[in-house]
Amino acid sequence: MKLLEGQIAIITGAASPRGLGKATAQMFAEHGATVVIMDLNKADAEASAADLPGTGHFGINGNVTNKDDCIRVAQATLDAFGKIDVLVNNAGITQPLKILDIEACHYDAVTDVSLRGTLYMSQAVIPAMRAQKSGSIVNMSSVSAQRGGGIFGGPHYSAAKAGVLGLTKAMARELAPDNVRANAICPGFIATDITAGKLTDDMLKQVLDGIPMGRAGEAKDVAGCALFLASGLSGYCTGTELDVNGGSLIH
Repeated sequence: MKLLEGQIAIITGAASPRGLGKATAQMFAEHGATVVIMDLNKADAEASAADLPGTGHFGINGNVTNKDDCIRVAQATLDAFGKIDVLVNNAGITQPLKILDIEACHYDAVTDVSLRGTLYMSQAVIPAMRAQKSGSIVNMSSVSAQRGGGIFGGPHYSAAKAGVLGLTKAMARELAPDNVRANAICPGFIATDITAGKLTDDMLKQVLDGIPMGRAGEAKDVAGCALFLASGLSGYCTGTELDVNGGSLIH
């Protein structure tokens, strides 16, 4: 059964071949969705979209920290398909800094993409979702927001991702009367381009020792949860945070 047959989904930050966004786009396409990939580089976004199964997908350039870009991407999607069913706010960056090393430029860079970008892109699609009385917004947070720190992200990353959780819950409460759902995913240690080659054997062992399932997560593990939250299977879920961490944070 294809869970997203006939649906239109926008996924931000999905051009990286081994990233969470691309894995999500791949799984959405396999389940019948037409996918719009938004990323900074137009050629990368187009190449990523062309790699998806099925037809009709397209890539478009845009910076989620620029509200005009977000509105332009949403409008291009509406012009092409007439509706927007799903938004996955996946775009984000991280920096491995300690608390006293964080300066204004670091704080602005990390919080702007993860938090301001989530707000702006959501604002761009909400009017269409409200008008059609349906929609699912999936926001990418992190286990770092829940436990205060991760493998790579500094305190400003934790703060940004915690902000995503608060924003998700507030959006869910406000949008629920219009049948528009908002939920968050909190990945733990996932093997992506961000983590590749950046851990020594000892560091990796320490990380894996803290994961009851004994392995790093894969991008498809997160994509599967995004599929669930985007589809009708989660039709009575809004304002939730879905943990994808192999048991590294059980609470």
